[in-house]
Amino acid sequence: MDPLSQGVVGATLPQSMASSREIRIATLCGWIAGMLADLDILIRSHQDSLLSIQYHRHFTHSLSFIPVGGLIAALFLWPLLRKRLGFAKTYLYATLGYATAGLLDACTNYGTHLLWPFSDVRTSWNLISIIDPVFTFTILTLVIVGLVKKRPRYARIALVFALCYLSFSAFQKHRATAALKELAAGRNHEMTRLLVKPSFANLILWRGIYETNGMIHADGVHVGLGVPKIYPGESIAKFQLKRDLPDLVPSSTLYQDIKRFELFSDDYLAFYPPGSTMLGDMRYAYLPQKIQPLWGIKMDLQQPEAHVLFENYRQIKSRDWSRFWQMLRRNEL
Repeated sequence: MDPLSQGVVGATLPQSMASSREIRIATLCGWIAGMLADLDILIRSHQDSLLSIQYHRHFTHSLSFIPVGGLIAALFLWPLLRKRLGFAKTYLYATLGYATAGLLDACTNYGTHLLWPFSDVRTSWNLISIIDPVFTFTILTLVIVGLVKKRPRYARIALVFALCYLSFSAFQKHRATAALKELAAGRNHEMTRLLVKPSFANLILWRGIYETNGMIHADGVHVGLGVPKIYPGESIAKFQLKRDLPDLVPSSTLYQDIKRFELFSDDYLAFYPPGSTMLGDMRYAYLPQKIQPLWGIKMDLQQPEAHVLFENYRQIKSRDWSRFWQMLRRNEL
């Protein structure tokens, strides 16, 4: 999730286990350690623009790296805290905070390499948006109250809230999935794959992406208190490397970069705009029922030994925000 959420959730676990005397130091250790894993964003290359997305939320977020990450955080904090807290306690609180980073990101629709080095699969439970104000600021409020009152029970309440919120999200996801499966069946589509994820900053409006007969379909679904409401969307031909670029040599840099981006995007790729040399990641869009992606790679087919360029698409327009809010309020478009 975003750095604030990572820090807040990282602070919650050690705060919940600290004594009133150590609660503020424990909160500091957990907050810093919770954000430390995201320093992998510094892994980048001017020549290879895919390197940053390849290693963001990679090994630093894995379960096996937690003891190492906690140690790095403790070594950073120890010179500042050694007069107030022993190293063992510093390491404990830092490790507890660091342990939340990978698990929290696994709950998002971006995912993380939670099982590295045993598996290179990106774990993504699609339960929460990268930014979710309700989730983050509720926990932040409880953490601050716990700091002021020097009582760990508020952090424990925050942890219970987080589990309840994610459980509610799983319920919402189940409802959205059922509605989208019914929609596909009504279209006489036999789905090969289905991806269901929350749209930006809420658990009410969801985005569904499914694949059938070489096409990728995107639809929105509102799952409020009533019957789910479908917002029918757009479709686009799925990119297939051997079919669309049959002459590209597998040993070439371009071929290898496409395979890397294919792995990162879970193979939800399409040329966008159609007919261009831009490959878009169809999992993400400004609006849940649209196919215009948030990012993609630009290829130069005349230079197969050159790296692709990772690029973001245009910024969201005011009319897109207007449509988003209309759907969030369950209005007709």
